[in-house]
Amino acid sequence: MFTTVDGSPLHPDWLTRRFGHLVKESGLPPVRLHDLRHGAATLAHAAGTDLKTVQEQLGHTSIVLTADTYTSVLLEQHFTTAEATARLVLAAAARNPGRNRRRPKNGPQKSAAPQTSTRPEPVRPKRSRHHRHGKKGRAPVTPTRHTKIKGA
Repeated sequence: MFTTVDGSPLHPDWLTRRFGHLVKESGLPPVRLHDLRHGAATLAHAAGTDLKTVQEQLGHTSIVLTADTYTSVLLEQHFTTAEATARLVLAAAARNPGRNRRRPKNGPQKSAAPQTSTRPEPVRPKRSRHHRHGKKGRAPVTPTRHTKIKGA
């Protein structure tokens, strides 16, 4: 609750207008007073506060509202999660070095050299001039009669 110097309550609209004026004067992007509430919830969650505590601080009756509406995942949290996941994958690969490659049990090893074929290349039939200069990208349409449409 905000009050004047003499202790009388301020009208909520005055505070909203004053905040809007200060934001505009500061050169910040447009932000509403209520957005500070969302920001505070996001920062508290990013600092490690559990969602139940954030829910109680905001006075919500449902943790779903707090999680879905009032908290966002910060970019730093995405990086931290990606790095932790990569560490787990790399640690698992280090513990099981033989399991990350699959080799055939029998048969020759595959070579990286290009395979040479002993058979001649198949010859494609020549296309007609009409086919080459027809509409590109469209398959030919064969008109059919639909049994449910009268007069077709």
